[in-house]
Amino acid sequence: MGSFVPNTDREQEEMLKEAGYKSFDDMFSCIPDEVRLKRPLNLPSGLSEMEAIREMEEISEKNVTFKHIFRGAGAYNHYIPAIVKSVTAKEEFVTTYTPYQAEISQGVLQSIFEYQTMMCELTGMDVANASHYDGATAAAESIPMCKDRKHKVAYVSSTVHPGTIQVMETYCFGSNTKLVQVPSKDGVTDMDKLAKMLKDDPEAACLVMQQPNFYGIYEDATKLGEIVHEAGAKFVMSVNPIALSVMKTPAECGADVAVGDGQPLGMPIAYGGPYLGFMAAPKSMMRKLPGRIVGETTDDKGNRAYVLTLQAREQHIRREKASSNICSNQALCALTASVYMAAMGADGMKEAATQSTSKAHYLMDALKKAGLKPMFSGEFFNEFITDCPCGSDKLLDALAEKGILGGLPLTENVVLWCTTEMNTKEEMDQVASIVAALISGKEA
Repeated sequence: MGSFVPNTDREQEEMLKEAGYKSFDDMFSCIPDEVRLKRPLNLPSGLSEMEAIREMEEISEKNVTFKHIFRGAGAYNHYIPAIVKSVTAKEEFVTTYTPYQAEISQGVLQSIFEYQTMMCELTGMDVANASHYDGATAAAESIPMCKDRKHKVAYVSSTVHPGTIQVMETYCFGSNTKLVQVPSKDGVTDMDKLAKMLKDDPEAACLVMQQPNFYGIYEDATKLGEIVHEAGAKFVMSVNPIALSVMKTPAECGADVAVGDGQPLGMPIAYGGPYLGFMAAPKSMMRKLPGRIVGETTDDKGNRAYVLTLQAREQHIRREKASSNICSNQALCALTASVYMAAMGADGMKEAATQSTSKAHYLMDALKKAGLKPMFSGEFFNEFITDCPCGSDKLLDALAEKGILGGLPLTENVVLWCTTEMNTKEEMDQVASIVAALISGKEA
């Protein structure tokens, strides 16, 4: 960021004079005298730069930072090329605002256009918007896209991330929409139950499923889509963008809407945000997409130019009748995802996905030998669930003592593990060693 240069007293006096005021008191004369504060604010004096840095460093030392991370569940520790931060930290990107005036917002419009183009390539869809706060809000926002007068009931697989389901419940409560959970079987959506539930409900609007699901397992998305479409409902897939480089795209699976969280695309875990919710759809669903779509055209001189092709204005004006109230385009996060994908390229993203998967399988085998039993047998991406006979809290505490953030405890004796390309064989062997020692009753 550039340096902040405050106005001098003389400059302030000139500004007041230009505005038609003699003093600050004159400028605020419209404020009743009885409500004015006639004393200095009760605030401590300012610190020097050196003192402020020292103070912040002391505060930051209270944080616990893990060098080795085996936890995912929606936020993933992927490698971020240095060029990503180098580009996105430029002041012209950090300070950009919503591009209402296209003629003076060409830079941010181009960045959004590039982002949307890449998301279409990644998902196989025709159009992508910009954008949502995170993957959970994107999933929730897909429901109004699928509803109509005859189809008012939304379905969600119980294998979707619990946090996403909670957000969907909140959105559905606010819009008076019924949300029904489809039970799971062996770690995946129960297709037989789904088919029966949809057959018995003529008002079914859509099914939202996750691929890979919360347990890390690949579901038969194509078959799920067929069941949903046979019932006359829409099929929504919530997907991991890194996994998309090695699995069938939502378009290939017959999805009507693709959503997900763009955090793995160059955004650090960062205490849970800011993240990026993406949404893409075929051309037939384009006018139901919330947010905005940027298009490429030419100006009156034939030069390349960018415009807001589609923007759902009711989000800003007719709020009570709007199907969506998402107004933020998360432009900086979208730019981050674009720079990450451009830097990694198709081969780089595929390598990250491949390493994440292979290391997850290595860790699962190591933990199995150490005494933990996998809960499901389905094919998985980079996450999997095991039991934990020695107790989840006890195991995670033992790992934390070694500077390792273990998997996510789902219950007292069940843990969800995750790996990415960032994890090494030595780290995974160490985790397995600690697990074996705990189960055997010996110190690691």
